[in-house]
Amino acid sequence: MNLNIFTFNVESGSARTEIKHWVELFFGVKVIAMNSHRLPRKSRRMGPIMGHTIHCRRMIITLQLGYSILP
Repeated sequence: MNLNIFTFNVESGSARTEIKHWVELFFGVKVIAMNSHRLPRKSRRMGPIMGHTIHCRRMIITLQLGYSILP
């Protein structure tokens, strides 16, 4: 069963409308739904200083029936 659901990791500051526009333009598909969540930061030690990895957001994109993104 093909649900036409794909996931992408994108930059944290990107707007939802901007991501939708670029997915439709780049892959030539029609996006009907988008969900997102922020991935948790991971702590990293750099010598005596504790730091964190870069934030990113995971977008879960649902495409209209008949469209698909090839791997």
